[in-house]
Amino acid sequence: MTTLTSDERLLRVSPLRRLLGRPELGSVVGALAVFVFFAFAADSFLRAGSLSTVLYASSTIGIMAVPVALLMIGGEFDLSAGVMVTSSALVSSMFSYQMTANVWVGVGVSLLVTLAIGAFNGFMLTRTKLPSFIITLGTFLMLTGMNLGFTKLIDGTVSTKTIADMEGFPTARDVFASTLTIGDVNFKITILWWFALVAVASWILLRTRAGNWIFAVGGNQDAARAVGVPVDKTKIGLYMGVAFGAWISGQHLLFSYDVVQSGEGVGNELIYIIAAVIGGCLITGGYGSAAGSAVGALIFGMTSKGIVFAEWNPDWFKFFLGAMLLLATLLNAWVRKRAEATT
Repeated sequence: MTTLTSDERLLRVSPLRRLLGRPELGSVVGALAVFVFFAFAADSFLRAGSLSTVLYASSTIGIMAVPVALLMIGGEFDLSAGVMVTSSALVSSMFSYQMTANVWVGVGVSLLVTLAIGAFNGFMLTRTKLPSFIITLGTFLMLTGMNLGFTKLIDGTVSTKTIADMEGFPTARDVFASTLTIGDVNFKITILWWFALVAVASWILLRTRAGNWIFAVGGNQDAARAVGVPVDKTKIGLYMGVAFGAWISGQHLLFSYDVVQSGEGVGNELIYIIAAVIGGCLITGGYGSAAGSAVGALIFGMTSKGIVFAEWNPDWFKFFLGAMLLLATLLNAWVRKRAEATT
């Protein structure tokens, strides 16, 4: 006869195994190593102003890395995420300028258009059953062409016209591109956007039914569908989440520089994916965390700015980024094996 104490469902998980089971553990260890390394390699790295610069660089990646991580946990990719940021900024700017409307009207239209792009990606994926790589690669190419084509058609150049003198610009800049001063240190508002997205995404993943659906869909979508998980709606929602992040990033791009270059954003989608993978997300889906993606973005920010503070040749940056990607992936795999072996 089986006793209650032998029932596996009632066995307590040891703190060590719980710690080793956290997806972001490997990235946290890596972040600490990178921090200590540049603290010794660059004299100015530990200055408050330098750390705020690191946080800003991390936030511009982290805002997109969070929804990209959720999408990867759900088992999919989005190769259009980088140029979608630029598309969002272009729509907002050109609509406001051409319609001579309050810039907030352009911001609202941009939100609707960007969400529609995300919904299109999800809809095409669920209806055609093609791999997300193919679907979003197609969207990437279409958006790249549209960004350039429409900008040259409407504005006659490869960049948008200035909207700095239009009604609503100051308040929109306050929301998306302002600087907060704490003591003698300036912090960009994107840092707050980043932290807020991490908090909301973590709550969704760990405290809601939708979070269970995301993990289930990424783990085995056929099994998830068999137990009643709305697989198609979940995936469409995840792609719209990436689009929402692209909208925030696009508005920051616009209201930081006033004008937008139509060719920007190409290649950034790989950086978002790298940040998510460094943060513990599996390429195969079903595993990862929003906090891990934030740590991955932080590693990216520390590395990109640490090289500058150390006065090294920036040409080596991508080498270090690639090395970190491989090391983080190996470390995350080792941590998972240790978690499975620890009782």
